[in-house]
Amino acid sequence: MIEPLMNVRGVRYAAMVDEAGRSVMTVGDQTPDLNLAVSARAMIGSLQAAMNATKWDDLLLDIDGGPVLLTPVGEHILITAFDDLASLGRVRFAVRRALGKV
Repeated sequence: MIEPLMNVRGVRYAAMVDEAGRSVMTVGDQTPDLNLAVSARAMIGSLQAAMNATKWDDLLLDIDGGPVLLTPVGEHILITAFDDLASLGRVRFAVRRALGKV
């Protein structure tokens, strides 16, 4: 399901992470930092509570290793790491296509 993301220019790796922070599926050369998903889940929960929001769509983090797009997939989070913020549109489109949302 996430393998096609590696065909997108600039994508370094992608990982599907379950609600406990365990990797369900990974593609790419690098091993994802699974603590990122656990921390992001806590931050998203806090933001949702503060804003009275019931759902979220995407979260972009620009960290030392480069930008990372977090996308909810049911109870899982898809982490997509890529090379440059200029690639964000292309990466978001590829993620939506891989998830069958396009």
